[in-house]
Amino acid sequence: MSLIEQAAKRLEQLRKTGIEMPESSAPLETSISPSHNLQIGRGGEESQKANPARTSADQGTDQESRVVVDFSLLESAGYLTPTKPKSQLAEEYRVIKRPLISNAVGKGSALVEQGNLIMVTSALPGEGKTFTAINLAISMAMEMDTTVMLVDADVSKPSVLKAFGFQPGRGLLDALLEDSLDLSDKLIKTNIEKLTILSSGTMHPRATELLASEAMVRLLEDMASRYQDRIIIFDSPPLLLTTEARALATHMGQIVLVAAAEQTMHSQVKQALAMIESCPVKLLVLNRAQPGPLDRYGYGYGYGYGYGYGHDHEQHANQGH
Repeated sequence: MSLIEQAAKRLEQLRKTGIEMPESSAPLETSISPSHNLQIGRGGEESQKANPARTSADQGTDQESRVVVDFSLLESAGYLTPTKPKSQLAEEYRVIKRPLISNAVGKGSALVEQGNLIMVTSALPGEGKTFTAINLAISMAMEMDTTVMLVDADVSKPSVLKAFGFQPGRGLLDALLEDSLDLSDKLIKTNIEKLTILSSGTMHPRATELLASEAMVRLLEDMASRYQDRIIIFDSPPLLLTTEARALATHMGQIVLVAAAEQTMHSQVKQALAMIESCPVKLLVLNRAQPGPLDRYGYGYGYGYGYGYGHDHEQHANQGH
């Protein structure tokens, strides 16, 4: 006797005992699979029970749902927002981002390998690297032809999601622990149309080792090649306190080193630059600089650029925040 016949016989036995069976115009369905037990249902119930994980993540992907960024929250913390494209801060980051974008899309004076991978770091904590990384990401996302992924790679002290007012969730570390290394279900789409965010992910006791692992190397290579039309900005740990930032630096096409005015010592900057010597393009941003005599643009700040490639050339910018 087949499974279908056994099921039909069992239903008939239940009816004879006086148990009322619900009537339905939909035919009785059976689903037999090597990896599932026999499932009997009516209408579409069987397929829904067989795939319970589809209810949340897949619906969000199907509907291209976006998390709403609270611009007033960002503005109150001093961040750049798309609602004020002509602010002083917006103008400052327009100058800072321009050469980075040129290198990322292959329009610089020389071809930069993996130029679309940009790491933002500092010598020590508290110098404004996360502030710079977030502002760069938002500023670049406001470009007509640029999409941006912002990655919180400071896994020991993640702060990107907190700045946006988002709840923690799956992200970078989860991707490294999974065989597929698929980022699609971990990216946070925002109402800044061209900006997505990848959080640091679920805390892990060996987070430092994960960032220095072969899985991270494969992930970075995949990100650089798969998302060639996207600029990927990494908010990384400080260089002088951690080893993972140095490991990340070896795979970056461009690095932005943030130094705090009247705080970061010259020797610390030199030591940090020595650690990222192999990176072809380095940009130094002076954060929290006070207005000076070089007020050439009318905004109470000045820029001095020394731009080049190789170990002995860095790009410099003063940024007054």
